[in-house]
Amino acid sequence: MTKVNTVLGPVATDTLGKTLMHEHFLFGYPGWSGDVTLGPFDRDACIKAGLETAEKIKKHGVATFVDATPNECGRDPAILKEIAEKTGLNIICASGYYFEGEGAPAYFHLRSQIGDGVSQIYEMFKKEVTDGIAKTGIRPGVFKLASSKGAITHYEEMFFKAAARVSKEDGINIITHTQEGTMGPEQADLLIAEGVNPKKIMIGHIGGSTDIDYLMRVLEKGVYIAFDRFGIEGLAGAPKDQRRLACLIGLLGSGFTGQIMLSHDFVNFWLGRPGVADIVSLVLPNWKPTHLFENIIPLLKKAGVTDGQINTMLVENPQKFFEGV
Repeated sequence: MTKVNTVLGPVATDTLGKTLMHEHFLFGYPGWSGDVTLGPFDRDACIKAGLETAEKIKKHGVATFVDATPNECGRDPAILKEIAEKTGLNIICASGYYFEGEGAPAYFHLRSQIGDGVSQIYEMFKKEVTDGIAKTGIRPGVFKLASSKGAITHYEEMFFKAAARVSKEDGINIITHTQEGTMGPEQADLLIAEGVNPKKIMIGHIGGSTDIDYLMRVLEKGVYIAFDRFGIEGLAGAPKDQRRLACLIGLLGSGFTGQIMLSHDFVNFWLGRPGVADIVSLVLPNWKPTHLFENIIPLLKKAGVTDGQINTMLVENPQKFFEGV
């Protein structure tokens, strides 16, 4: 029986059920922790918001939530554990770092000047996977990797190579961030060349591209892909959901149902100074953790996508992904 680490311990992959593959219970851009005078972390408010969202998605049958928050962006496994304990939701947390332009590159840039960067990142990943994050004992179930628009920088490549090494040794799955949908084939090629099982790779944010030929080239690598930013429309190069849907429906009709997963990349609680959530809700009114179920799936069904195909994307593919098949 194959198992995957959740914040409450390993669970059998055949019990994951309906799964959102890329979301965030909390997230903060690096630098937020320096603004705590005006934006102190309100743990109780974060937990309250998390519990409310967990109950909302459970009403739509969601049983598992992959929290893809990178290490330097406010990842907090203890909070995820409390939400999981109180709601019964399976929560899988990540180990990983964000892309260079919006992450916190200074630390490992410095570390790589005084020792091999890949080896040092490998040590971090390996320790978290085998012993747990910090002193929590909570082990990540996925690696989260990210690359820049149109490039995988040397900095980003260090994380890809380190994660690949641990994935080979310990079977940990890898999910990625592609900036505006770019570099999907290159991410897949790099990881596969480093020995990662393609069936343990999910290339994320692929809906940032509406080039059907490009999307098929990623799928032909044998990896999974995720249309996991539904609701993020017209911002920073993001296409409208209507165009994402056209690509998704085309791929489903072309026989790729067994390699596609769905999510929102929704940020449930923003770390730092208040106000971001209010602005985001005005600019992105459809970006919410129930958008798939309330709006996107009805449109898919209207276009002829079957209940079986939807179940494959939300239930069967996440299970297969974590089993590496």
